[in-house]
Amino acid sequence: MKNVKKQTVYVTRPFLPPYKEFEPYIKEIWQSRWLTNDGKFHQELEQKLCEYLGVKYISLFTNGTLALITALQALKITGEVITTPYSFVATTHALWWNNIKPIFVDVETDFLNLDPEKIESALTPNTTAILAVHVYGNPCRTEEIQKIADTYGLKVIYDACHAFGVKQKNISILNFGDLSILSFHATKIYNTFEGGAIVCHDEKMKKRIDFLKNFGFADEVTVVAPGINAKMNEFQSALGLLQLKYVDNNIAKNQKIADCYQKNLANIPGLSFLDEPKNIRQNHSYFPIFIDEKAFGKSRDQVYVHMKKIGMYCRRYFYPLISEFPTYNSLESANKKILPIALQFSRKVLCLPIYPELDQRICQEIIMEIKKYRDE
Repeated sequence: MKNVKKQTVYVTRPFLPPYKEFEPYIKEIWQSRWLTNDGKFHQELEQKLCEYLGVKYISLFTNGTLALITALQALKITGEVITTPYSFVATTHALWWNNIKPIFVDVETDFLNLDPEKIESALTPNTTAILAVHVYGNPCRTEEIQKIADTYGLKVIYDACHAFGVKQKNISILNFGDLSILSFHATKIYNTFEGGAIVCHDEKMKKRIDFLKNFGFADEVTVVAPGINAKMNEFQSALGLLQLKYVDNNIAKNQKIADCYQKNLANIPGLSFLDEPKNIRQNHSYFPIFIDEKAFGKSRDQVYVHMKKIGMYCRRYFYPLISEFPTYNSLESANKKILPIALQFSRKVLCLPIYPELDQRICQEIIMEIKKYRDE
């Protein structure tokens, strides 16, 4: 009997709606020849996202990184910014590109978000802001962070790139802080191929952000700020409008996969999950597990390599810590001794495949492979 090659399973797979449904949007773009610069679909998507997410103002960007770089400019952040080492590198790169010094602070154990109890001891006269991340879409301790910011006169920016649609007590977590940043990258639960956004709370800030993302133009002959070109185009915007039709269903599908993992991997010695957040509407974009080598019998890296060999790709997300990369490891705050929690979890974390079109049968195979490898 001929061997049938197993399907390769990646840690994520971009959701795309039926192509036939996208064709009318493409046709309209072709007919109008309006490809970018605040076109019809761009304007419509900003409005629809505000309604869906429950926020006042959104400015669309070509990607989340440019959105974060621009957010720092919009708030005129300088000097030093308190941030986390446990994130994707773009979080800190955006500071570096703005000539801002990142000050790394350790994370808490419940959700691996920036630990508010460790922020004050890291403040200096040069600190101007806090840049926190809603890791895996689990909300930061926003009230505590805001209290510190108010006490010391700091701005608060949330990297909410994992947190599309996440609500706390039925309120969007994008409403906290001065600005929140979203990513609509292909790997996200809601994608526009590439894409991103800044969420703000007043019309004046929205206008400033829109100037900055379009070269600083106020009109044809007036430039009010040294802006950049970070506008979302009409193709991205059109896809975004169509994706809104499917996002709730996709979140529900991801939840079923997360529930499957949670149920079948529970009570395995050496394997653990993050705490379950309360009063949270999650988007289930990620499913991280944490492997304790001594209790599990295999290291995280051994499990990672084994799963990769059999065509089931997981991701060590986030490893290494940002503070360990050459660009940042010379900073005083990158000292491993003051980042023990982040360091510990970065050595244990393994994100399992999760995306709306992941078949439950494949999910069960992933679970079986993890259990089988542990017992070898």
